[in-house]
Amino acid sequence: MPTQKEIDRRYSNIRAAMVDNNVDALIVCGNQYAGFEGAVRYVSGFEIVHRYVYVLLPLSGGPTLVFPREARWIGDKKATWVRDQVWAEIPGKWLREKIEEKRWKRVAVYGLDFIMAVRDYRELHQSSFELVPFDFPFDMARAVKSAEELEGVRDAMDIILDGFHALLQSYQPGKSEAEIMAPAVERFFARGAGQRMMNIVLSGTGGEAEAHFKVPSLRKVAPDDLLLYSLEITGAAGYWVEFSRALMQGKPSPRTRAMSEVYPEAMEAARLKMHDGTLACEVHKAATDVFSRAGFALGHLTGHSIGMTMIEYPAIGANTQIELKENMVFSFHPQVVDQDGQVCLYTQDTYRIGKKEGECLASVPWKFYSGAEVLKTA
Repeated sequence: MPTQKEIDRRYSNIRAAMVDNNVDALIVCGNQYAGFEGAVRYVSGFEIVHRYVYVLLPLSGGPTLVFPREARWIGDKKATWVRDQVWAEIPGKWLREKIEEKRWKRVAVYGLDFIMAVRDYRELHQSSFELVPFDFPFDMARAVKSAEELEGVRDAMDIILDGFHALLQSYQPGKSEAEIMAPAVERFFARGAGQRMMNIVLSGTGGEAEAHFKVPSLRKVAPDDLLLYSLEITGAAGYWVEFSRALMQGKPSPRTRAMSEVYPEAMEAARLKMHDGTLACEVHKAATDVFSRAGFALGHLTGHSIGMTMIEYPAIGANTQIELKENMVFSFHPQVVDQDGQVCLYTQDTYRIGKKEGECLASVPWKFYSGAEVLKTA
């Protein structure tokens, strides 16, 4: 559990954003879908095991955890610092009645578009108060990580590199994509990631990877298959990190080789832009300029803020006019695609925004890994 100082810091930052947006209360939504659980944990300490949960945070006064009644026996209710807990038949109905009782006029919602259950939205929508989408203000309020939070981020990175090392040791042609991945997942679970994982892969034959993500399958891997495992996990503290490197024992195709030759330059150009005061779009441009000169386009979001939620605002993109601040944390993962959009190369790293340049949290060189390598930890 975070310290009281950290809890107070979170509430203070969130409530400052609430004041700026003239709202009386905030509903924070979370559900079991990987990456959508973290906002609830951020404001309450409760870890969602199944189904969904809301936190009602007023502008003044204590928060309330609101559970669907059918989830009464799911999750450790003692692990949260929020002692006011409600089990409602229809959580949206309970929230509507509480808000009407308090006579609040404007209520912010984090997770209105992607997370809130339809039955609860129907209840809230028929009320007299205004629902205010609040994903962006909420994420910006938590974007700069404290020293305490950064400890959790670095622990997660140590775990993900431990898993990648296990994956490297497991990698042998003749095994399936799933068999190669399995030892990494074992390490992740053993070190506290729990079910907070999204481990997927880009793969293909003939020294190339198809440009779409998939679940590692039972397909047997050949020496010239290109494997790009996208490892995405949290540590015990709940902070997401992401990491990927290329695996292959054979030879990359000429297209893949041409893509690989520009990757180190593009990633370094972006890292040097990841400093306090830079606009996020400048980081995006630094990388895309390198790829464009080589004749390649990008097929995936360049990057995004990351924390207790897998994908947070702000994004790193061409139109993101957001000034970066020291100790923001970003996943940066350009996916280079060929002109037909069929073949790709991909990498993924997690960075801390620094005073003068970015800090890559994984000191693992970009190259094609054969499985013979031994990695240092984070």
